[in-house]
Amino acid sequence: MSEVPLRVLVVDDEPMARARLRRMLGAEHGVHILGECSNGEEAAFALSSMKPDVVFLDIQMPGMDGFGALHRASAAWRPHVVFVTAFGEHAVDAFEHGAVDYLLKPYSRERLRLSLERARAGRQRVWSGANESFPERLPVPVGYRLRMVPVQSIDCVVAQLNYVELHVGAERLSLRETMAAMESQLDPRHFARIHRSRIVRIAAVTEIETLESGKYVFQLASGARLGSGPAYRERVRHAFRLRVS
Repeated sequence: MSEVPLRVLVVDDEPMARARLRRMLGAEHGVHILGECSNGEEAAFALSSMKPDVVFLDIQMPGMDGFGALHRASAAWRPHVVFVTAFGEHAVDAFEHGAVDYLLKPYSRERLRLSLERARAGRQRVWSGANESFPERLPVPVGYRLRMVPVQSIDCVVAQLNYVELHVGAERLSLRETMAAMESQLDPRHFARIHRSRIVRIAAVTEIETLESGKYVFQLASGARLGSGPAYRERVRHAFRLRVS
């Protein structure tokens, strides 16, 4: 049985960079290029409509950047993302956004192949159902012991430097984890990421206030109030089924 080609979308505002990446991808076995985009607006639409397996996504583009394009499309489709950029300072943000790899320009064919291997491995995990099962409890170190915290008792998750803070009622439990890793462990039917540093349990939200800026403020049953980030507007609307006024 032949290998199913990896369906790829190329996004970069520089024509020469797109052409180079297309040539390199075209020389690789098992890669099908769906198309290319030159800006974030085009990319958001193409991600939602084409639903690629992987997107090679530039970060700095005029208007909407790569992060914004990914957020706008994420309610409809979440591909495996390889961020491609000439700037190394975005690496932390890239992996917070769940990137499978981060390519620094100029990159070699060997380095590109490694990105393709990581994308294929991610696709295989999805096909095998590895991402369909979410834990019911999370082990959280408390002193010298591990406390098994029921996921449905978590009201929200807030990033704190190199840690995340789990809000369980009045308790605050720290876990050395990234937000991207935490998000991958939480069932999106029950949890929504509303900000780069905040995740809420949908059922814990009692009120949502809409601000003139397009942001939202969430009132939780615990009394906590959390604001959303502008880049997460579409994800919030999708998760809470909010109508656009």
